[in-house]
Amino acid sequence: MMQDVNKPQQRKRKPNSAPDKRYTTAAPTVETKPAQRSKPQAAHRPGNKGQKPSGSFGGPSSAEDVRVGDRIIVTIKRIGINGEGVGYYRRKAVFVKGALPDEVVKAKITKVEPGYLNADIIELEKRSPDRRKPPCPVYETCGGCQLQHMTYEAQLRAKEELVRESFQRYTGLHELPMRPILGMSDPWGYRNKAQLQTGREGEKMITGLYAAGSHRLVDISGCAVHHPLVNQVIDQVKAILSELQIPIYDERTREGAVRTVVARVGQASGNVQLTLITATDRLPDSRRLVQRIRETLPMVTTIAQNIHKGKSPLVFGEKTVVLWGQERLEETLGDVHFSLSPRAFFQLNPEQTVKLYNAVQEAASLSGSELVVDAYCGTGTIGLWLAPYAREVRGIEIIPEAVQDARDNARASGIENARFFEGRAEQLLPEWVKRGIRPDVVVVDPPRTGCERPLLQALLQARPARLVYVSCNPATLSKDCQVLLSGGYRLEWVQPVDMFPHTAHVEVTVRLERKDTVQ
Repeated sequence: MMQDVNKPQQRKRKPNSAPDKRYTTAAPTVETKPAQRSKPQAAHRPGNKGQKPSGSFGGPSSAEDVRVGDRIIVTIKRIGINGEGVGYYRRKAVFVKGALPDEVVKAKITKVEPGYLNADIIELEKRSPDRRKPPCPVYETCGGCQLQHMTYEAQLRAKEELVRESFQRYTGLHELPMRPILGMSDPWGYRNKAQLQTGREGEKMITGLYAAGSHRLVDISGCAVHHPLVNQVIDQVKAILSELQIPIYDERTREGAVRTVVARVGQASGNVQLTLITATDRLPDSRRLVQRIRETLPMVTTIAQNIHKGKSPLVFGEKTVVLWGQERLEETLGDVHFSLSPRAFFQLNPEQTVKLYNAVQEAASLSGSELVVDAYCGTGTIGLWLAPYAREVRGIEIIPEAVQDARDNARASGIENARFFEGRAEQLLPEWVKRGIRPDVVVVDPPRTGCERPLLQALLQARPARLVYVSCNPATLSKDCQVLLSGGYRLEWVQPVDMFPHTAHVEVTVRLERKDTVQ
């Protein structure tokens, strides 16, 4: 599942609902499907037989002759896992940033690898009817979204195709039992949390994200995918920090105090939890700062300081001090209550999270008599969602703080049949089975890299009647499902959920049943 930078991790987890740098990326998948294109006219270039000059289009007669700077014409077949258009040149995959399915593009090669090519658009020969002007003024440089140049309906179709293609590639299933993707009626303003780096643009303070592959900060004031209250609070905090002349951290000189501004809004309450992450123990002029924020932003109910002096890529440091207000932000999902400290993980799109968890509940098919194991439980969100419908829920998580949060959330919600254990699922699960504690249903929601092979083997040995797999990466999901299908399970259905509109990410829930239990 698409996650937050500081989500508690079963393994070394993906850095974020969400890198903030907002989303993680993966290397392009190697393609082998041949391109359906007509044979180009013969041309020659000294030192490269059969290749046209780099300034012309048509390209080399062989994909192996392609060099950086060459220009080719390619038809785009689909959207790739990072939001790029995927086409084929002489049976070799070409990843073209910003291209859409069914477009024909003139492109310039920017990278040559044994299994694929990267290229940039020079000209659109055939334009997709799904193309639109991105509403965000910094869309091209920010990198937080990848699909704003595509209509939302087309985004949903592309994400379905991404799931379908991944299963076909890694499992050989050509008739996938896939349900229509669950999208949003209003795919804007959904993100309930922002954690933005601070910097300066001349004399002006800015907050934003670093442009892809650089340390150039892009101001994303008024970001259209952020909740409006989050934007309002961050903009006003910037003004107050500037007014009080509180020093902003400079990444190059490593001087200054405030390095990140984090704002999270409670969907149920409308309250906002504000955290200033500093590179110093002391936050200069903190008393006046707190007073001005309280005067200006009545929706802010927590003002906290987190201290992060090191060079770690994680957003938060280990120490957090509440300067004023409530220790935690109260939040709910359905009937489950959460009490969130500034560092606690919580889903970034609550509306779609409810749809996702309802799909998990349906896949689990609980009657009230089952033992459910949540093998990557984090702070217990999925386990607590299922607990009212199960005999017992056991969650497993390697991070001690996450286990404690899960226990606290269970108490806050009055749930008594859920227990949470610190450890590794591939170790605890076999131990429980040896003691006669055999799960009826196992839920896994692993990091983007998928389940560890020892856990997959432990699942096959435990032989639960049903497996529910929640994933934010269709490729690793499909690979893991192939192991489970070969080990005696049947894929019943696949449910994509659009957790992050306008990005290339898609969440998927699948239901697998043990073959000898299927009626």
